[in-house]
Amino acid sequence: MLYSEKELKKRLQAGCALYYFYASDEALVRSAAGKALQTLNREDPETTVLDGPTPSVEEIVLAAGTISFFGGKRLVLMPLVRPSTYSDKDLQELCDTLADTENAIFVMTSVMEEKFGKLRPGKREQKLIAACEKIGYCVQINKPGRAELQALARSWAEEAGAAFASGAEAELLDRCGEDQFLLQNEVAKLAALANYGTITREMVQRLGTVTLDADTFEMVELVVSGRTDQAQKRLKTLLELQNDPIMITGALIGNYIDLYRVMQGKRSRRGLADVAKDFGYGGKWSYRLGKTEKTASRFKRHQLEQCLAILQKLDLDLKSSKLDADLLMQKALCELALAGRSAC
Repeated sequence: MLYSEKELKKRLQAGCALYYFYASDEALVRSAAGKALQTLNREDPETTVLDGPTPSVEEIVLAAGTISFFGGKRLVLMPLVRPSTYSDKDLQELCDTLADTENAIFVMTSVMEEKFGKLRPGKREQKLIAACEKIGYCVQINKPGRAELQALARSWAEEAGAAFASGAEAELLDRCGEDQFLLQNEVAKLAALANYGTITREMVQRLGTVTLDADTFEMVELVVSGRTDQAQKRLKTLLELQNDPIMITGALIGNYIDLYRVMQGKRSRRGLADVAKDFGYGGKWSYRLGKTEKTASRFKRHQLEQCLAILQKLDLDLKSSKLDADLLMQKALCELALAGRSAC
């Protein structure tokens, strides 16, 4: 079952005894659990928190079986449970305890692995999900798309007493990516900068945090357009901010792989939506691949393959060479510029 605020309210009103939220992003499950707790805490139940990833079955039985001092049900929070770490025996006992308990309300969350844009629960995770679906409200929460994230940013700004100028919330997503914790923090910071008035695109560009992926994509665009000196300055800034050279290289490789995939998709007469589906880009494909398409059109296949070979060598050198990482990366940027020169 997929998450629905309308259904959550319905289950809360009905006195549901268990709420289990799972997703690939901690921010998503934390937000959903928080909304459930807002209602549940109005009843002033006694609360026991059993921190994950693997509360013992004994702890759970003790917490669930303890009668509240006030005579009501005890609220048992189990954040970030990891079913895969339980043995088969202990997991079965956990499922049995959840099903048999009458004196407690459980609120549980889990973060699960995502592959190719889809959640892939393992065998033990599937077993816990199936058990919880029989007991109460057990739901998967999908990542919001770009339009939904922009709407969230606008609502966070409104809650703070501010508002985005046209296009400013889109600029924020371009620079920060899709991490909701980061976005919410940035909105709060920008609202204060705007004196709780209008947040402009200039404010976002001046103050907004930029993800490593966004920064390295700008480096790629600078290299492709022949502005290698500016790309080197951007690299210097990233290194001064103590970004790991290997992480920077990994982000660069990801950007060049995006270019290669889009170019090959176009050669095969497949649109961006097809490329996104084939490689699991999820809801972010429109922004990420849309920006990539224009840059990819300036390359030939052999040029991108040469660029990827340069970056692969850089990655190996950074992990094995005694040479200075700054020099290795500067040299690689020059080689990338030469490899794509005929495309510029």
